[in-house]
Amino acid sequence: MHVYIQDLENHAGEKVTIKGWLYNRTNKGKLRFLLVRDGSGLVQCVVFKNNVADAAFRAADSATQESSLEITGVVRQDNRAPGGFEIDCNDVSIIQMAEPYPITPKEHGTAFLMENRHLWLRSSRQRALLKIRSDIIYAARKYLDDRGFILADTPILTPAACEGTTTLFEVDYFGERAFLTQSGQLYNEAICTAVGRTYCFGPTFRAEKSKTRRHLMEFWMVEPEVAFAKLDDIMSLAEDYVSYIVQTVIERSSKELALLQRNLEPLKRVHPPFPRISYDEAFDILEDYGTETARGSDFGGSDETIISNHFDRPVIIHRYPTQVKAFYMEPDPEKPTRALCMDMLASEGYGEIIGGSQRIHELDLLKKRIQEHHLPEEAFSWYTDLRRYGSVPHSGFGMGIERVVSWVSGLSHVRETIPFPRLLNKIYP
Repeated sequence: MHVYIQDLENHAGEKVTIKGWLYNRTNKGKLRFLLVRDGSGLVQCVVFKNNVADAAFRAADSATQESSLEITGVVRQDNRAPGGFEIDCNDVSIIQMAEPYPITPKEHGTAFLMENRHLWLRSSRQRALLKIRSDIIYAARKYLDDRGFILADTPILTPAACEGTTTLFEVDYFGERAFLTQSGQLYNEAICTAVGRTYCFGPTFRAEKSKTRRHLMEFWMVEPEVAFAKLDDIMSLAEDYVSYIVQTVIERSSKELALLQRNLEPLKRVHPPFPRISYDEAFDILEDYGTETARGSDFGGSDETIISNHFDRPVIIHRYPTQVKAFYMEPDPEKPTRALCMDMLASEGYGEIIGGSQRIHELDLLKKRIQEHHLPEEAFSWYTDLRRYGSVPHSGFGMGIERVVSWVSGLSHVRETIPFPRLLNKIYP
């Protein structure tokens, strides 16, 4: 009976078959201790020469690191073994004998590991990060699904910019110019007029010539959009959303977080309400720290670190200057030079994980903004149509999956947060 390693506790005393890859081997006289992984966990398989056929012992003795194996034996509880169980082997066979593995137990540089990313993923650390990422996505979708949001897929190929024309990847679309999407938001605005509450989840692309620890050229975003919602509504939604995600991952990925030696105390504090401060209040904090950033500018990564380190949980900054934000953001009626927008900065210096706003819902103002940003009006004619037929106040935000993975996992760089990262001047493998 083939079982997965994670389920061995349900088969104590039974004869089972596992299939996996050799992670490590220790030789001791007539004993071979095979540490085998199958993606669900690790288990030690004990091969005693007197208890198996010669062919089985030769297989155990000759298998190389990452050779694929099929092993049959009896499950035995042993609290000293990984996972608390081991297998007394009756048979071992090699499915494929691996060539000498390039990633050995010695230390390797990051550049080497990134060149061999397709193999590096097999390490226990990378497997843990994949599990944490999966649980973050699970929680992000479950929260919205359980609350009546409708998932809708938005285009990858678009005729115009959403966030800014300087960070677009241009492609030829049968002789016409098209771009890889920066965000599904504009299309979400159309969808939310049909279903009330919607979200999209998918890859987005930014051609930012940046080598910072927080930037990828291709990343994944989940983007809720809510009809009749205003800025305060989505700030409340965002803090409840992030709290739910973090607490769910602490519960579901406890073993993986422990393997990464993540300090959980800062994450356990991620509960509403979050501090909310205005852009001007945030700048007061920066000036106390002696920032060189000019008031009225957008924040850089170091600014976000300073601000987020000022609080013991995520902080929401709202009402940035309209001049540094996107064309579609509703101005504050009490101070039109400020936009009804917000960013959420993760705690511990991890910076922005969410950006959102109340959208302009009045036709003439939206057209004016499109002109001021020198955007092609014809490409946005469908978007302005939304303001002609039953326009209402509406709001939404985007949450970057990779930045959340980086924060929750306690990583110093986003390159390990996605299986195959796309970095500046790096597209292999």
